[in-house]
Amino acid sequence: MPGTVAADHGPSASLTLTLADDLHLFLPPRLREGRVTAAVADDSTLGHLVESAGVPLPEVGRLVVDGAEAEVSYRPVGGETVEVFAVARPQQVPEPELRFLLDVHLGALARRMRLVGLDTAYHNDCDDPVLVEQANAERRVLLTQDRGLLRRRNLWFGAYVRGIRPDAQLDDLLRRFAPELAPWTRCTSCNGPLTVVSKESVAADVEPGTLAAFDNFARCGDCDRVYWHGSHGGHLDEIVETARRTVAAAN
Repeated sequence: MPGTVAADHGPSASLTLTLADDLHLFLPPRLREGRVTAAVADDSTLGHLVESAGVPLPEVGRLVVDGAEAEVSYRPVGGETVEVFAVARPQQVPEPELRFLLDVHLGALARRMRLVGLDTAYHNDCDDPVLVEQANAERRVLLTQDRGLLRRRNLWFGAYVRGIRPDAQLDDLLRRFAPELAPWTRCTSCNGPLTVVSKESVAADVEPGTLAAFDNFARCGDCDRVYWHGSHGGHLDEIVETARRTVAAAN
C-alpha cells in the first residue's frame, strides 16, 4: 500500500506518484517501493508534489500523467496516476563547454575530476547562496549531495551525486554526463591548466632525488605547482583508464 506525503495544507484530493528505481533513494524508507500517494491542494503543481515526496526536480526527467507527457507546472485535480522518470543518461547540458562546481563535501571527488581533465571548481568554505551564485554566473553544473541545495529555485543546473566513496561518485558522474576527458591537463589542487616544462626549469622547485629520478614534468599555470609521474602514478593511471572505459560505455 503506498504511503502518503502531504503536499500542502487543506488537501482536497490526492494522486499517485510512481517513481523510477533510480529515484527511490530520495524517499523515506517506508516508501522505498516507489509508490507515493500525494495530497493535492488547489495551488499544487506537479513539481511541488514531486519535491514534497523528497525528490529534487533536477533529478527528474519525464513526467507522464495518465499516459500523457506533462510539465512540472501541470496542476493536478486529483485521481491521476503519475509516472516520474529519472533524467536520461547521458544527460545533455545546454552549454557548449561542460564545467562543474562542487559543494564543500566533495573535495576528494573534485581532485579525481581534475585528474581526468574536467573543469572543476571547488572551495571548502562556501555557503549555499555563494555556490548558487557562482554556478549561475559561470554556467557550471553544481554537484552536491545536499537535496536542499538542489531545490533552490534560482539554480540554473544541478545534479545529485550518488555514492559514498570518491571512486563511486566519479563513476556516477561519468555515467550521467559522459564528458569528454583530457587526463593530466589540470592541476588537482587548484584546477589550473598544466603545461609540460623542461627538467631544467623545475630544478629549483623539486628535491634533487626527484630531479635525478624523473625526466617528465608539468607545471600549473595558476598556482605554479610542479607535477611528475611518481610512485603514486600507477594508482592514478588506473583511475584514468577506468574513467575512459566508463565514458566509452556511457556514450
